[in-house]
Amino acid sequence: MARTYRSSRSRRIANSLIKAALTAGLAPRSYVLVTTTGRRTGQARSTPVRPVTHREKRYLVAPYGAVPWVVNARADGTATLSRGRDRQHVGLVECGPDEAGPVLKEYIRLVPITRPYFDAEVDDPVDRFIAESEHHPVFRIVDAPRGQSTAGE
Repeated sequence: MARTYRSSRSRRIANSLIKAALTAGLAPRSYVLVTTTGRRTGQARSTPVRPVTHREKRYLVAPYGAVPWVVNARADGTATLSRGRDRQHVGLVECGPDEAGPVLKEYIRLVPITRPYFDAEVDDPVDRFIAESEHHPVFRIVDAPRGQSTAGE
């Protein structure tokens, strides 16, 4: 059975350190900060994430389920991806199970630390990841809608 994500003190400290490194442009190049607009407060909220590319499209995966950035992305449909001084305003489109499954399979191959949160294993068929998609939201990164504000502006 997959482990359930709990935000512990050590996890919050680690995320703060990674956020600082990303803001300074010093973290691994494969990571970015996703900044979404808080659905109730309207304030910008940032979380470190690892985008994944699959079939020439970019995706954000929520390996720990519907965490706050996911709920905010669902409400607003936009975000800012940043690393150092580089910022990209994007739209986020939540994927259905058939699109999400292969992306999840690729994601756990690339980010082994998240594997305990999945019931599917790296070598399992894509069908197992399609079944997992309801617990691990996946968003396709698209161009930001024109005229719509994005997080962090």
